[in-house]
Amino acid sequence: MDQAAGLREIKKTKKGRADKAADFQQEVYVAPFRDHHIRVISITSGKGGVGKTNVSANLAYALVKMGKKVLILDADMGLANIDVILGLTPKFNLSHVLSGERSIKETIMEGPGGIRILPSASGVQEMADLTRGHKLTLLDELNSLNEDIDYLLIDTAAGIAGNVMYFNMAAEEIIVIATREPTSLTDAYALIKVLYQRHNKKRFKLLVNMVKNQTEAKEVYARLSQATDHFLGLAIEYLGFILHDEKMQEAVRKQQILSELHPYSQANKCIINVAEKLCREKPIIDGSGHLKFFWEQIVDRDRG
Repeated sequence: MDQAAGLREIKKTKKGRADKAADFQQEVYVAPFRDHHIRVISITSGKGGVGKTNVSANLAYALVKMGKKVLILDADMGLANIDVILGLTPKFNLSHVLSGERSIKETIMEGPGGIRILPSASGVQEMADLTRGHKLTLLDELNSLNEDIDYLLIDTAAGIAGNVMYFNMAAEEIIVIATREPTSLTDAYALIKVLYQRHNKKRFKLLVNMVKNQTEAKEVYARLSQATDHFLGLAIEYLGFILHDEKMQEAVRKQQILSELHPYSQANKCIINVAEKLCREKPIIDGSGHLKFFWEQIVDRDRG
């Protein structure tokens, strides 16, 4: 009888520990169920001035016109400008979400063609380097989204600062924007190198912007690809190119989507080609099927 009682006590103790462990896991993180996979793509660059935000907005528009549901996250914290590009005046932005004043659902606004946009703050220095608390809040809010989204496009800042690394690590797919300028190529290589060597990112797509023709774009890709292959042992993918087009600059000045202002322009045809290529692809995913944003890999590193 004593032995039986002892076994029951051991079993009860083990069950109690298991329940506590389950409760702890639930307290730390519970990812909501989603019935389809959301493609999380960062659009990034090593250097500013390569047209990254403009590409993000126009690519999102093209995807929406192809029947996709797209949310753009303006992740250029402190120097946000996706709303400026689109001629929008947001009432709330990401700083209100991180401070707890507003939820993401209250902050998301609709842009041209039905693009959904999560605007960030401009001129708020505290946003330039997110704290661990901010990251936890953002994780919770993003994972609380019940909206039907096919693509989450993350328009990052340029460079290799902490926020840029964070959002690129959060993405399953990374599109690097570069131009033919030597400084753009050098900085694109530096960005890829840091993400590969320090954060174990291995898949990169190159989109060459503001080139004269396809031949020039392929030359830019060849130069960067040779560098990553030779020095890093890493192959990068060629996503495509966008031609230099004065009509694109006009659209920027008028704060309009190029496809609405000049639908038959050469640059817009290039953007449509890139969007079609993305839609045809079957991306390699992490198997989670929802926005987890790599809880352990990203947020827990801040404890170290």
